[in-house]
Amino acid sequence: MTAVGIDAVEVWTGKLSLDLAETFAPEQGDDPAKYTKGLGLHESSFPDAHEDIVTMGANAAYRLMERKGLTPDDVGRIDVATESAFDNSKPVSTYIAGCLEQVYDGDFHHANKGERKFACIAGTQSLDDACNWIRAGRHRGRGALVIASDTALYERGDAGEATQGAGAVAMWVTEDPSLVALSVEQGHGSADETDFLKPNQQFPSVDGKRSIQVYLARMREALVDFESVAGEVGPEEYAYAPFHTPYPGMVRKAALLAYRHTIRGTDVEDDLAGDIGRQPRRDEYDDEAAFDDAIRDYMDALKERPEYREWYATHIDPTLAISERVGNWYTGSVHLARLSALHHAAENDRDLAGEEVLVASYGSGAQAEIHAETVGEGWREEIDALSIFDRIESRYDLTFAEYERVHDRHNHAKQAELEAFTTPEDEFIFDGWGGMNERTYRYVE
Repeated sequence: MTAVGIDAVEVWTGKLSLDLAETFAPEQGDDPAKYTKGLGLHESSFPDAHEDIVTMGANAAYRLMERKGLTPDDVGRIDVATESAFDNSKPVSTYIAGCLEQVYDGDFHHANKGERKFACIAGTQSLDDACNWIRAGRHRGRGALVIASDTALYERGDAGEATQGAGAVAMWVTEDPSLVALSVEQGHGSADETDFLKPNQQFPSVDGKRSIQVYLARMREALVDFESVAGEVGPEEYAYAPFHTPYPGMVRKAALLAYRHTIRGTDVEDDLAGDIGRQPRRDEYDDEAAFDDAIRDYMDALKERPEYREWYATHIDPTLAISERVGNWYTGSVHLARLSALHHAAENDRDLAGEEVLVASYGSGAQAEIHAETVGEGWREEIDALSIFDRIESRYDLTFAEYERVHDRHNHAKQAELEAFTTPEDEFIFDGWGGMNERTYRYVE
């Protein structure tokens, strides 16, 4: 079977930055460590006055097409994943195609366009759709643009306010990809949940404690389901394990659960047994509460073990370097985690070609997906072509008063006027409103 997956990636981060420790924490009366150590976040990214999910997605896609030398004729499909859409009928992909047609000869009239919604997992679902479209032989030699673009805003004063972020990830999906090829095997965990939702509202309603529980439960189900078709997963089998990262602190919880699961019944568990005992088994306990207490005690001991800490430092921590500086990008977050891992390998001159990563996506509501990806021969060239950390460093640093004005600007109920903090250059910008209350866009050289 021909390999199908991601040939190249580009990223566009919101052009504004809020320092959580230096700027946000003092205004909240909080210890900066609440954010930097607890949540694992240092900065959040925000869109400037002329930015939104269309401009960020179009700018990422345009840079990707230019770098790869693509034309509209090369693109047979444009899929956008977002949970920040502003139109209940017209998909964001049509707006992005319209932007790109301003700068290219030709058009995308032949391209299938759509919009995916399932909270944060929609980016991976769109990637799956594109891969399946190619595997089915319906692509006629063309590739697919898959774009994950979101502005993750919370109500002022909400517990999730510190996790905000904004940006877009554009992926070029083809046969024989240079970056990563997706496995045919997938595992899913899905249930009807109300951990995080937006019933006809911009800002989410979140049950924070429940959201963590649901995230962990669906991830575990997805891992078990993946193993049912791909075989048991060992702790050292994959080079990295990028997780959906609403904030790194949640990944720490998921990683510990994954490590416990993958060492169960292995020599690693046997080696640890002399110090912390063996993992509790459900059939050893008369009631669920006693079993839960035993599991909790075991995991508290496990997370302090050097074996676990070394595994986490090798396989998980490198996936968080981008997210901790830009916040939650919803549909793009797991794709930033993948890029962060590959960037770490490139920085450390590790030859990943032929190795596998295990990608764990999640969307509230709720569903998790786990699949494997094989790193391609051309991965290093593609990662070296990215300039994500240069973009992060070039953002405008907001004062708290400026942050408040930015939040009001992108609050759909307020849409306050705001003078841009940055000067647009070689990018698409939001340009106002049309006669049917539609958003309009133009390219600024």
